[in-house]
Amino acid sequence: MPDNDQPGPVTGVHHLTVDADSAGQRLDNFLVRELKGVPKTRLYRALRKGEIRVNKGRVKADHRLLAGDLVRIPPLHRPSPTAPAPVPRYWADLLSQRIVYEDDDLLVLNKPAGLAVHGGSGLSFGLIESLRQLRPDDRYLELVHRLDRDTSGLIMIARRPALLRELHRQLREDKIDKRYLALVAGSWPRSLRVVEAPLEKNVLQSGERMVRVSREGKRSVTEFTVVERFSEATLIEAKPVTGRTHQIRVHAKHAGFPLLGDDKYSDDRTAALCSALGLKRLFLHARSLSLSLPGKGSLTLEAGLDPDLENTLNKLRN
Repeated sequence: MPDNDQPGPVTGVHHLTVDADSAGQRLDNFLVRELKGVPKTRLYRALRKGEIRVNKGRVKADHRLLAGDLVRIPPLHRPSPTAPAPVPRYWADLLSQRIVYEDDDLLVLNKPAGLAVHGGSGLSFGLIESLRQLRPDDRYLELVHRLDRDTSGLIMIARRPALLRELHRQLREDKIDKRYLALVAGSWPRSLRVVEAPLEKNVLQSGERMVRVSREGKRSVTEFTVVERFSEATLIEAKPVTGRTHQIRVHAKHAGFPLLGDDKYSDDRTAALCSALGLKRLFLHARSLSLSLPGKGSLTLEAGLDPDLENTLNKLRN
């Protein structure tokens, strides 16, 4: 830990000792976490110039740290801290009720729709900022993966750097099974079980992120299974094989069946059905997770649909 957390220029060189929790972490990621407020550009410049050293030697940003390493930190300027926006009581109470699993290394929540996973783009707080305020004794809380703001369901937060690295490895190697429930307009063909279409991210002039199918995009694969049919819609299960932004939503639209409540990738028919059903949010829910925890074996978790989504299905059934 830094031995000077005061704002403004830090006078003199000081050193950080790498603890066991940070062992194996990249040096740049370690610095960003420990030296909050120092611009990343300044950190990388200090690395390039050899101002930051590990065990008295020059190293690159991607150097992996070991427990006990001594990291030399030069005088760096940190802006005066500003008090974070307090989490509204509504979100605080809701999040405390939606913890699905917790141990010393991992926290899993059933994220409510309408809450972004992190602040930014005009948002003063998100899920991760809220958790850090609600759990001040947790020194380390980091998102393992992301969910769209309007998507509800299971999301993992690592409480130890070692577990974050392990779960990222499992995600890269497709060893974590994530399943979503989605409601689409129309009759999804039972034979349509895989959509493979490359996806490309675009940022509009307004700053809004949009994703489209493009030959220049990244490889993207989603598996789909029909769960229940209705006269005007189909409840499907989606398993993203790759993890691209808005992947399920864009692949469903590409197949000709937009998700209900999707104001980014919808069409007039879908919007009319949403209006008739009184659905006022995206019908996409991260229902289940299956993974392996080091030293603890396999873990499978499920989160039921929120009442508003269940009510929509009941209206269709009746």
